Amino acid sequence: MTEAQREAPHGDAVLTRIGQAVMLHRGGDREEARNRLAALWQEIERDGAPFHRCALAHYLADTQDDPLDELIWNLRALAAADGLTGALAPRAFFPSLHLNVATGYLKLGQEEAARGQLALARTAAGALGEDPYGDGVRAAILRLTLALEGAVED
Repeated sequence: MTEAQREAPHGDAVLTRIGQAVMLHRGGDREEARNRLAALWQEIERDGAPFHRCALAHYLADTQDDPLDELIWNLRALAAADGLTGALAPRAFFPSLHLNVATGYLKLGQEEAARGQLALARTAAGALGEDPYGDGVRAAILRLTLALEGAVED
């Protein structure tokens, strides 16, 4: 298997299964989505492609009820993204991934850690395109920045 195939073969079964679980989550079945994603994580945790692990951990974070569990999954997504290489190293993922981790730290009251991750999100934001995705991530970075500034003023 080539390195590109290991990273994220297009149209593969893992991405299809992730997508199916995400559709369940968006349809309101959070628990079933979490169960399916967790089962898939057990299958690919050790040998899965970094792209798969990143996407899967990212979506698993979204299905968590506990803020600490959500943060742990966001940290796993970020760690998996660090393993991406070559053409599949989506630099535009990093601002959002750092933002998710920053938000997690803030939910847990760890403002300094949140500020550190927010700074990394801002630095990585240069990779974002001038498109709706980039605009959304930049807006979210600004909202979190304002929230943290408000936390300092209180």
